[in-house]
Amino acid sequence: MDLIAVRPHLYMFRFPIGQAYLWHDEDGLTLVDAGDVNAAAPIEEAVRGLGFDPAALRRIVITHGHRDHYGAAGELADRHGAEVIAHRLDAPVVRGETPTPEPVLLDWELPLYEHALTVPEAPPTRVDREVADGEVLDFGGGAVVVHSPGHTDGSIAVHLPRHGVLFTGDSVAGVGQVMLGVFNTDRERARASMRRLAALGADTVCFGHGDPLTEDAAAVLKASADRDSGLQIEHG
Repeated sequence: MDLIAVRPHLYMFRFPIGQAYLWHDEDGLTLVDAGDVNAAAPIEEAVRGLGFDPAALRRIVITHGHRDHYGAAGELADRHGAEVIAHRLDAPVVRGETPTPEPVLLDWELPLYEHALTVPEAPPTRVDREVADGEVLDFGGGAVVVHSPGHTDGSIAVHLPRHGVLFTGDSVAGVGQVMLGVFNTDRERARASMRRLAALGADTVCFGHGDPLTEDAAAVLKASADRDSGLQIEHG
């Protein structure tokens, strides 16, 4: 696992597939996503390496119910007393009550999807708080939940308006270029979600896959959303 400092208060943990983010407030730590089932120990080691105590972990926000995003959440929450948070529509998937919806794959996504399936299955994981669009979480000066369906029904982004930070989950990707995330269950809803996230004008954009966007982030994300919409108009 790689540890990357993104900006003050914000760090990224990069795993072989996917990544998670650590936000540091004076009164505690927040994880946005938690990696796969094997990620708990590396995350704890990295947190200690930053000079923090993993016992200060207050909450784990799960952006959506895919195995590479919540696999270690239950172990970390049980060990450190953190609250697990997810959107109400993906919470049953995280708990293991309903199966993970299958994406509608484009041809070029098929080999990528086969690779993604090498991530170990995530265990059923408790969700302590189910959230909906517009709810505010107690970190980062007020973190706003932004429902961003399309990748999954219950995908969320998290916006920190006071800091200009946006966590997109897999609604947007930054692999090679900023683009619509892959493996969507509803591509049209995913496009609409990307446009909504771009309109937030964040200064720092953190993706579920790919390098965070820290320069001209608002303009780049908007241009990417506009380009994707233009391609849809041309080929739709």
